[in-house]
Parts: sequence; structure tokens; C-alpha cells
Amino acid sequence: MKAGSPTSARLSTQQIGALLEGRFSDVFAILGMHEHPGGGGLCVRAVLPGASMVEVIACNGNRKVATLQMVHEAGVFDSDIPRRKKRFSYRLRARFGDTVVEFYDAYQFSAQLNDHDLYLFCEGTQERLYRWMGAHPRTIDGVAGYLFVVWAPTASRVSLVGDFNSWDGRRHVMRKHPAAGVWEIFVPGIGAGQHYKFEIAAADSSLLPLKADPFAFAMQHPPSTASITCDESAYCWRDQAWLAQRPSQAQPYARPVSIYEVHLGSWRRDGEHQAGYLSYRELADSLIPYVLNLGFTHVQLMPISEFPFDGSWGYQPIGLYAPTSRYGAPDDFRYFVDQCHVNGLGVLLDWVPGHFPSDEHGIGRFDGSCLYEHEDVRKGYHPDWNTLIYNYSRHEVLSYLLSNAMYWLDEYHIDGLRVDAVASMLYLDYSRQEGEWLPNAEGGRENLEAIEFLKQVNSRLYFNYPGILLIAEESTAWPGVTKPVDSGGLGFGFKWNMGWMNDTLRYVSRDPVHRRHHHNEMTFGLVYSFSENFVLPISHDEVVHGKRSLLEKMPGDDWQKFANLRAYLAFMWSHPGKKLLFMGCEFAQRAEWNHDTSLSWQLLESPPHRGVHHLVGDLNRVYQSMPALHQRDCNHLGFEWILPDFEEQSIFAYLRKGEDDSPLALILVNMTPTCHEGFKLGVPAEGCYLERINTDSGQYGGSNQGNLGAVYSSASPWNGQAFSIEIVVPPLAVLIFEHQP
Repeated sequence: MKAGSPTSARLSTQQIGALLEGRFSDVFAILGMHEHPGGGGLCVRAVLPGASMVEVIACNGNRKVATLQMVHEAGVFDSDIPRRKKRFSYRLRARFGDTVVEFYDAYQFSAQLNDHDLYLFCEGTQERLYRWMGAHPRTIDGVAGYLFVVWAPTASRVSLVGDFNSWDGRRHVMRKHPAAGVWEIFVPGIGAGQHYKFEIAAADSSLLPLKADPFAFAMQHPPSTASITCDESAYCWRDQAWLAQRPSQAQPYARPVSIYEVHLGSWRRDGEHQAGYLSYRELADSLIPYVLNLGFTHVQLMPISEFPFDGSWGYQPIGLYAPTSRYGAPDDFRYFVDQCHVNGLGVLLDWVPGHFPSDEHGIGRFDGSCLYEHEDVRKGYHPDWNTLIYNYSRHEVLSYLLSNAMYWLDEYHIDGLRVDAVASMLYLDYSRQEGEWLPNAEGGRENLEAIEFLKQVNSRLYFNYPGILLIAEESTAWPGVTKPVDSGGLGFGFKWNMGWMNDTLRYVSRDPVHRRHHHNEMTFGLVYSFSENFVLPISHDEVVHGKRSLLEKMPGDDWQKFANLRAYLAFMWSHPGKKLLFMGCEFAQRAEWNHDTSLSWQLLESPPHRGVHHLVGDLNRVYQSMPALHQRDCNHLGFEWILPDFEEQSIFAYLRKGEDDSPLALILVNMTPTCHEGFKLGVPAEGCYLERINTDSGQYGGSNQGNLGAVYSSASPWNGQAFSIEIVVPPLAVLIFEHQP
């Protein structure tokens, strides 16, 4: 280029170098169309590496108005348009080798973000970030394309790279909004299905590994890691009736809740499919009728936010806004949820806001700094899972997580969230030794910022979506987990009862001859059963890592194992608290759960396994049809002991009570293989006691000892009750009676 020419006056060697090296502070101020700095028309500048010729085509009239000069061999082009004084819409026509392409220049479009949204984001109160962060189809000035937005405040440069620009970070350097640290660019002419990432230069201009979009709505199937552009969903929902009735269930404590927990990748496999996975649509056709036939009210999905490592089961998510591509596209997942609702089945989702993996394409050190996580490993690193911890004191991170919770309920009509690992969020010293953690501002071990975050999420979700279920996996004695926020609690609807689960599983794993010495393991849960709103969880965590399957936890030969399992399940279904059962337990899976293989469906051909399957269905139906078994799950008025301390025989007896005049439920539990005939038991009311469940019934695989369907009371006081009945108590069995006056 000739010294002293108009072109050289506009672009210095230093400016060109800054452009090519990504050091130019505001690339939109120099690229695209601008008024000539010396007056007398316009100028157009572009960076198109690999191009040998570039022309400017005016959209009005579709004619060439200028040929750009190459001012640097790396692909910097520049030219005057002296006869034009007003900016106009244009396209660039460029030759790359033997190919000529024509496209709108991204640098002719103005900024699209508004200050209000940016302010709410920085304030930590933005609940719908997914409506403008990430990649969204837009039509601007009549031109269709995608608007890309990302948060990277300390980056010196952010470029969009993808299929559409040969993954060249010089082609689409983004515009920065300095006050918010947010970058944006509108790329015209691209559509859905484009792979993309962000090329980010840290504050010192060093290039980071390419980063996936934290707000991507779809991602490549692992091990590939690119984000994918998506059209606005055109899915036509049919669940309006379901959603309309949901707010009327804003108090779910009195209704039956029976949850079937599922890992979609290993519930059932199909050898004809990639990795054997069933798709979301195939699961809708097979999983939904199966769960409904068993009488469950909800299906709970282990995390489906995109995750790179199968062995994490989804608990180390990278794409928090992207349903995993393992089972199909986002609209396929919408179809699955829709079909659940149309058929009367609720959908709960496992949500992981407590930690995230350190994979280089994820959000760890996203812009070269600890943006989403803490800088200090004593607050920002989980030693148990080798993961990073969100910085809940950073407002933008709060907006990111709060919006994600809203996203699943808004975009996918999810009926509630089970929040993973809440205890790890509440305590700064969780799984840490002395000196490995930092106390809070008050000198304590409580994570004050995480506590406020949980309160905010629960309050806003219940406000926006009344009738949903918010469930905490919280394994400590933290007070008020299910207490309303305005009363000083965390604001969850329910909490997993981990103490009940641990105690009772330990009890049933003992040989019956020793159980009389550990009677309290079955009764202790009633000491605190109404201190929170509890879910009784037999989850995936109890059937992996050497813990054995539920069936194989039981002692004795096969007859005793199956009888013990049937009795335990009936005890669980008759105990105060909502129910959760992991897939495979409903038919006594023998092997531990393996995420890489299907459940052992062939076991249903065996009568003992089929009997357990039949029992679970009947337990759900009895649980739902008898108000006494669910209306006061979270109220001490719904439970009364009759025999709490019959430890020598390992027998328990209690009443469950519903509201108003609903029939009583009488439950007797025998945890030894001894059969008792003529067993006298006190009851509170005169009348007939229908035998609704007998786990020793032959139809369940038992020995068929029982009471011929019903017994009648006599006016003979016993066990502190005004009446009594005499019954046959089957071995290793549970009886559930319904009182009929």
C-alpha cells in the first residue's frame, strides 16, 4: 500500500496488526461501513482471510458499488465509496479460491441488547436470560440470521467460530458492552444446525481452549463438544389441561406422590440404535405406559442437561440449557414431556446447581478468570467429585442459575425439580478437613450466599409456577429445609428422608434372628417424620458401587429375600412420606444398576420377580385410593402407633389416618419368618377390616397365609384400644387393612 494514500491514512500498520491479533478494543468501530474519516463519502473495511477479491454489493438495486483493496495479505480489505454519503444495506461478494460467495456483512448491524436486560443480569435478578443469551434466530432490518450473546467480562477479545466461518476467530470478532462484560454479534445468513463455539482471548491476550456456549440449547453428542444453533421451537403442546389444573395443587402435601426414578440411557436398550439408546419419542411410547400401569404419579429423570461423561450419570453437566442429544433433539424431549402430561403423568427433573466439571470446553475459567467459580479452591473446588463450585456471591452467576431453573419449567413444562447435593451447598466445610475451608463472614461454616440463592430460586419458582414440586436431596439435620422462606426456611416443598432410608435398609439387611436387637432402626424415623415434608427415597445411589441391588441386600435364601423385599416395599408405602423408587427395584433386579446396560427385563418371566412387580402396582393403587395413606403424610395427626415396641417378635403395628371421616388404615409388619395364628391386635373402631394388601399373597409369590380378605372386630379392649381383632400374621409380610364401619 502506498504511503500517504487515503487508505493508509485510515488504517495504520498498528491498527492492522491489532485487528489480526485480536487486540483491537472495539472492532465494530473500524470494520463494516463508516463515514470516511476525512469526509467526502463512506468507507468499507473487512477481514476475510483466504479471500482474493471482495466487492461491495448494494442491496437496493443489487449492483456493485465498490471493489475493496487488500491492504494486508492476511485478508484485510478496505475501500472508499466517495459518491455515497448515507449508509446503506449491502452484501459482500468474495472469492475464495475458485468459489465466489455473497453474504451480508455482520459489521453493518447495530447493537441489539438493551440496558434494562443487562442491568437485571448484573443485579442477579434476571429470570429469563435464555431469551436473549446464547444463540437466537433473529431478523434484523429484513435480514435473517442468528444473534449470539455471551458473558466474558475480563476477555480482551471474544470471537464466534463455527461451520459458517471455517472456525477462524478473525472473521467474527464480537462487540463488547463494557459495563456488563457481555459480548454480542449478529451473523446474517446462517440457520439452524450450525456448530459453533467461542474463541476467547484472556486479559493478557492469550488464547483459551475453545468454549461451548453456556446457554446453548443443543450440543453435539459426546465426545464432540460444539454447541448447535436451534430454530425457535414450533412444537405444538397438547398439555393445556394438565397445566391449567396444576396451580390448584399448590398444596401437594395432601395428595399421593409416588415417583419412579429413571436413568433414560439404561432403562431399556435397543441394539439397533446408536449406543443402544431409546430416543425420547421411543421412551414416550414405552416408558410412559409402563409407569402408568404400575400406578406411579410422577417419573423423575436423572439429569439430562448435556454432559460429556456417561459415567457421571448426568451429574456433571456442561450444557445446562441443552437436553442431552443422546436421546434426540430438544423438540423430541418436549414430545416426551407432553405425552406424559396428556396421559396424566408428572415429570420431575434432577437439577444440579451445586457444582460443574472442569472440562476445558465448559465454563471453568471461561474468560481466563474464575468467572462462574471461586478463585480460592477452599471455596471453589469439590474434592469428592473433582468438580468446581459456583460462586453464589456473584450476581451474574445467580441470574444464570435462576434462569436455568425457570428454563426447564418454562420451555419444557417440567413439573418440578429435585435439587442434587443440597448439603454440599449449605456447608463450607462439606467433605473438607480442618484448614481446607474458609469460614463465612460471621466465622461460621454455613455458606450464606448459597443459602440465599436456594431461597431465591424456591421463592421465584413457586411464585411463577404454583403447583410444582421442589425437592431437596439434603442429608443432614439442617433445620427448615421445607419451611417457607418467609418463615425462615429454605423454601423447598419436600426433602429426601435419608435418615429413614439408611436406618431401614440397615435393618432389613440383617438376619431376622438379630432384628429384635435393632428394632429402633425401623421406628426411629417416626421421631422426626413430621419435622419436614419428606419423600422416602430408594434411589439409584442405593443400588450401585458395591451396595448391591435391593433384592440382594436381603438376607437368607431366595424365598426369604423376596419375602423381605415385598415386606419392605409395603412398609415403605404405608409409612408417612411420599414415595420414590428407582427403576428395576419394582421387579427385584438382581444385579447392581449399570448405566451401560439395560435393566434385566427377562426377570419378569420368573414368578417371584413378576410377583414383586405386581405388588408395586397394587401398592400404588391402594396408596392412591386410600386417603389415610397419603392425606396426612406430612402431619403427625395422620399416624398412631399400636405396637411400637414388640421387638421380641420384630412386629410393628400402626394406624394411618386421613382427613375428616375417611377410613382408617391399619398396618401390621412382621419382619421374621415366623407365622402367628390367632394374633390379637387392638383397634380403635368397631367394624370390618378389609385386607387390602397382604404381601404373602400367592399372587405376589408368597406362601398365601392370610385372613380370607377381611376380619371383624370384637368389643375386647387390647393394646390400649377399645376393640380388637384376631388375625393370621404371615411370615416376613405386611398386612394393610382398611376399616369399614
